[in-house]
Amino acid sequence: MAAQRAIYALVMAAYPKLRTIPELAREIGSKRLTNRAVAVLVEDGILEQRETAYVATKIAIRCHRLDSW
Repeated sequence: MAAQRAIYALVMAAYPKLRTIPELAREIGSKRLTNRAVAVLVEDGILEQRETAYVATKIAIRCHRLDSW
């Protein structure tokens, strides 16, 4: 769960820039944890894959903005 939170934060901070697994893994420190966390976030509808990179979904962006009020 901590890796998912960290990846979510990294992707949101970079939005609208896409992030790749190698970029995220460098910041997280583990490619294996990054792969698992990204897979869960994609399955949950928080991230979407665009070719070989990932970006937050529209709904994730909207929820993040609402939470930031």
